[in-house]
Amino acid sequence: MKKIAILGAGGKMGFRISTKIMKNPEYEVKCVEISDTGIKRLAEAGISVVPMSDAICDADIALLAIPDVLIGKITTEVVPQLKPGCMLFGLDPAAAYAEVMPIRDDLSYFVAHPNHPSLFNEETSPDAQKDYFGGIAKQCVVCALYRGPDEDYSIGEAIAREIYAPVSRTHRITVEQMAILEPALVETFASTCIAAIKEAFDKTVEMGVPKEAAMDFLMGHARVQFAVLFGFANFNFSDGALLAMKQAQDVIFKPDWKEKIFNVAAVKKSVSDITQAIKK
Repeated sequence: MKKIAILGAGGKMGFRISTKIMKNPEYEVKCVEISDTGIKRLAEAGISVVPMSDAICDADIALLAIPDVLIGKITTEVVPQLKPGCMLFGLDPAAAYAEVMPIRDDLSYFVAHPNHPSLFNEETSPDAQKDYFGGIAKQCVVCALYRGPDEDYSIGEAIAREIYAPVSRTHRITVEQMAILEPALVETFASTCIAAIKEAFDKTVEMGVPKEAAMDFLMGHARVQFAVLFGFANFNFSDGALLAMKQAQDVIFKPDWKEKIFNVAAVKKSVSDITQAIKK
C-alpha cells in the first residue's frame, strides 16, 4: 500500500484530489491543511487533517496541491524530511521548470496536469456536458517524470489517472514540453485570443446586434471553425472566409508573434514570473 501525503488537501484542487484518491484502498492518504476554510471543507466531508511532519515522514508520495508561488518556500521545508525513494508529485509544470524546488538525488520528481474535457467529446449526460474542468466528463492528462528511475513513471501515471478520473488517455512528455503547452500555448496565447474574441463579441452587441443572436451565431460558427482547422471536419472554409482571414492577419497579428511567444527564453521568463508572482 502506497502512503500519500497531500499538502493543501483542503484547497479547491486539493479537496477534489483528496476525496477521489481516498476511495482507493491501494493508497493510505494523510491530508495536510492549515487554512480554516480548507480544514472545515475537509471536516464536512469526514476527513481529518494531520501535521505536515506526521504526513511526510514516511510518505511514498508527497503530493503538492498548493499554489505555484508557495511551492519553492514549502518544498524547502518538506524535501529534507522525505524518506529516500519518495516521489514529489506536482500538479503544474511551472515550479518544476523554474527549478524552484530543492533537488535530492534519492527522490523522484513527477508532474501531471489535466487537459480538461475536450470541445469535441462524446459525453451524453447533462452533468458531463456541463463539466468544464473534469471529474465527471472524461479528460486526457499530460505527465512527466523529470527526475528519478524510469520505472517510477508508472507509479506517477497511476496516481494521475486516479486523481483526474475519469481519464481517457495520458501523454508522456517532458517538463519543458509541458511548459510550452502551459503557459505558452493555452494561457499566453489561446486565452489572450479568446479574450479578444469576447471583446469582439461585446463590440458586436454594442453595434446593435441582439446579444442572444450574436451568442448563438458565434458559438455555432466557432465550433465549425475549430472542426475545420483541427481536422475534425471533412471540408474547408469557403473562398470568402479564407479571403477574410488572410486580410485580417496583418491587422490583428504582428508578423513575429510566434517567435516571440514560442521560444524557450520567453517560456522560461513566463514560468519564472508565475512562480515568483511578479506583477508587471
